[in-house]
Amino acid sequence: MKYCLVLFAVLGFSVQVLAQSTLYQTGEQRFLDDQTAFFEKQLFSASLYESEKVTSKDNYLDQSRAARLLAAQSALELESPDGVGLMKSYILDNGKHPSVATAGLYLGDHFFFKRNYREAIDGYALVSPENLEVSKRADLLFKQGYAHFQLKNYDSAAPYFDQAKVLGQEVSFDAYYYSGFIALQNGNSAKAIQDLQNAEKSPFYRDKVPYLLASLYFQERSFPQLISYAEEKLKGGANLERKEMINLYLAEAYFEQKNFAKAAENYDAFINARKGELTPEQVYKGGIAQFEIENYQRASDYLKVSASTADEKGQASSYYLGHAYLKLDNYQFASTSFKAAASADFNPKIQEEALFNYAKSNLQKGSFQEGISGLDQYLNEYPSGAFRSEAETLLSEALINTSDYLRAIQQMDQIQNKSPRIREAYQRVAFYQAMVYFRDKRYPAAISYLDKSLDYPVNKDLILESHFWKGEIYSANGELDKAIASYQEALQLGRTTSSAYLTKSLYGLGYAYFNSKRYREAEAQFKTYTDRLRTRQNKENYDDALLRLGDCYYVQKRFAEAESTFQQAISERNAGIDYAYYRLGVVQNFQSKNSAALRSLDQLIAGYPNSLYLEDALFQKGQILMEETQYSDATFAFSDLISKRPNSPFVPFALEGRAVANFSQQNYDQTVRDYQTILDEFPNSGNAETALKGLQETLALQGRAGEFSGYLDSYKRSNPENGSVQALEFESAKSLYFERNFAQASQAFEGYLSSYPESSQRVDALYFMGDSYFQSGNQDDALRVFRQLESEPASPQRLKAMQRIGEILSAQGNYSESIPYLETAVQNARSKVEEAESLMALLKAYNETQRYQEVITTAEKLESLDGILPESTPRALLNKAKAQFALKQDQAAGVTLAVLVDEYKTIEGAEGLFLLAESYQKQGQIDLSNDSIFEMSGPFADFDYWYGRMFLLLAENYLLSGEDFQAKATLESIVENSTNEEIKKLAQDKLQTLN
Repeated sequence: MKYCLVLFAVLGFSVQVLAQSTLYQTGEQRFLDDQTAFFEKQLFSASLYESEKVTSKDNYLDQSRAARLLAAQSALELESPDGVGLMKSYILDNGKHPSVATAGLYLGDHFFFKRNYREAIDGYALVSPENLEVSKRADLLFKQGYAHFQLKNYDSAAPYFDQAKVLGQEVSFDAYYYSGFIALQNGNSAKAIQDLQNAEKSPFYRDKVPYLLASLYFQERSFPQLISYAEEKLKGGANLERKEMINLYLAEAYFEQKNFAKAAENYDAFINARKGELTPEQVYKGGIAQFEIENYQRASDYLKVSASTADEKGQASSYYLGHAYLKLDNYQFASTSFKAAASADFNPKIQEEALFNYAKSNLQKGSFQEGISGLDQYLNEYPSGAFRSEAETLLSEALINTSDYLRAIQQMDQIQNKSPRIREAYQRVAFYQAMVYFRDKRYPAAISYLDKSLDYPVNKDLILESHFWKGEIYSANGELDKAIASYQEALQLGRTTSSAYLTKSLYGLGYAYFNSKRYREAEAQFKTYTDRLRTRQNKENYDDALLRLGDCYYVQKRFAEAESTFQQAISERNAGIDYAYYRLGVVQNFQSKNSAALRSLDQLIAGYPNSLYLEDALFQKGQILMEETQYSDATFAFSDLISKRPNSPFVPFALEGRAVANFSQQNYDQTVRDYQTILDEFPNSGNAETALKGLQETLALQGRAGEFSGYLDSYKRSNPENGSVQALEFESAKSLYFERNFAQASQAFEGYLSSYPESSQRVDALYFMGDSYFQSGNQDDALRVFRQLESEPASPQRLKAMQRIGEILSAQGNYSESIPYLETAVQNARSKVEEAESLMALLKAYNETQRYQEVITTAEKLESLDGILPESTPRALLNKAKAQFALKQDQAAGVTLAVLVDEYKTIEGAEGLFLLAESYQKQGQIDLSNDSIFEMSGPFADFDYWYGRMFLLLAENYLLSGEDFQAKATLESIVENSTNEEIKKLAQDKLQTLN
């Protein structure tokens, strides 16, 4: 041990000298020598044992002292319980003998190196420093000071360090260091600086002192001195302790001196060391420093951290963060940052400017609704604000691009003197709102807003479009005279333009005339329309217009022109080619070209077995064959219709035709059967009376006239005379149905069927009753009634009942059971509207039963009926995309959703955009997911649930990207602005996990 050897060097007597004395060369001296040798070899037990031999003899006094001291030292080293007592006893017994100082030092060091500083202090107190040489005195003073220092008795420690540091010994550097540290703690900077500068002269403290001195210079705000000193130390490349803190002090000093480049460099150095964290204020300064040197990306890294604090620094951080994002063209992040700054009121000037920039950044990113809302708020809250003029200009421009049209109109209505720019904006926005109402089938409101648009006739093209759309709306609402007037106005305005709406108006006007049965006027419009579009690349509704032109000729009995037109449609492979074949056969029949007519009808029957016009063609074929007296072939044609389309309204007439054909061939039994079928299954059909007469005649020819009376009685029961009570009851119930008084209608039909269970109108009554229950929401009773119809003979009413059964079962969640009914309804639809309705119900059933391939096929069929029902195509695209996702056809699903989102601003489009953005997220394409929401969500703001889901997804994307500040700001915005309680709750729950 270092301090043990030192003690022997300063003993007040010398063991070696004693060993050389000739006077005391006795055996006892040998014991003392052995004791000393054992002690030096750290054999403390043996040394203690030998001491007993020495002290038991009558030795010289110095020899005895040496033995006692060695014994006390050995006992201390052995941690003997009496070790301290032996040492203190020695000191007390030997008074002022020089060895007492050595003993006290040994006792103090014993406790000092065991870190028992209280006992060490007591031991050192037994030593008189003035009796020690300078180096030992300096060592003692330092240890006494250090012991007090470790016990945090800084006031007691300081005097010892002060005495030791001036003695010029090696340990004095230690004393300077600790003295400087105590002065630093006590706020005595001048003394601390002086002491630490002296301590730094020691190689040991050269790397330790710079951190403390830098701290002192910083506390004294001696920034030039700090910079000069610390930069010099850092340049030396030394392995400085707490180097990262020196960087931090430098960063703070440079920031105060507005040297932002050096401040930024040193803030980064502190962070890169990863040995501590900056305070929120230091983070803010780091961000400002980066901002000032135009390192905006790095500035955002700092500022988004300090922006999370709810104080003035947080507000300022959000404000500068917004500007940093603007510089980076990240308008979405800029928007949320400015919004956070505008929501705080610590600094009113920042609050005002942040609100204006919030609105402006939203306009820059294309979020016109939020931009307009922000500008409106700014103009209301700061009527004399610094940015008022610019805000008004931006507002007028933004109004044209908003999707919140009603709010925009309300804002413009408040402006008394509308500038030309505002007037044009009003014209456009009112027009856009009219289109929203038209989409929602709110026709009176749509007309009202088109009139508002026309009140400001600034843009000539938009005037033309407004009149066109008024024509469309009036047509959709059945106000054909008004529609005609509007289309004519559009045509008059478009005579000197190349507007596409001029051509569209021709088509619309043609239909308005056609539906008004003004066929000559309709012909003129359709002729002009088809002539214009025949050679164009984009033919729009050319195919349909050509067919209607043929119909106009046909209705006017201009059969040659009709034939030529339908032939043209066939040669051009018209989209309605099956209809063209059917009509061609009809007009050829009227011209007595029956062979040609039969060929045309056979083309339809063979080539288009799923055509809506198949049964028309089959019936027409049978009729022509009858004209040609080809009775056998006619029989087959009528039989084909009856077997292929058992639910067709043509069935009773086909039965009549087949009966006549068989009669002509003297097949009387077959004739009787067909007439009987008409009277049994279709007693209320238009040809029931004809069938009765035919049956009477045929039975008479066979000598079976007696059988006729039964059929006659049945017929009379089924067809009471006009004005009878039964007929009145039926018509009364029908009136309630068509007046949409469904609750009363259902009860009326229940009463009717109870009174007349065998009525020939039973099938009609059952359908009307079932549909009355259905329309009034009573699905259980509706299903009960429609089930009765299911067991009735084939009829159009039975077919409609099958569709309703499928819809009800689907609504009740019995999707598997509903599918056969819906498939039947699709196969037997009599119109494109019926087909579209059945396909939509079938689409849902396939989707719910996870028959995804059938979903895709059905959706594509529904797409081919585009425009028949407003919601059919977007619903088809949405379900198709979901099925493609389920089948792992992600790329195809993305394409489908892109079409949906681009073309349909409906609730299906809103859900489609959410699914598209979500798919990008799942693929790890976070930026693409964000961009799709930023760029395409605006038109879907009215669909609050899916609009909210998009921005919840956006918040998730921010969290995945480490943008916690942006995520929090987005969620707070959802909570503040969403009108959907479910969305608000989801956002609040997510916020709680972040907070």
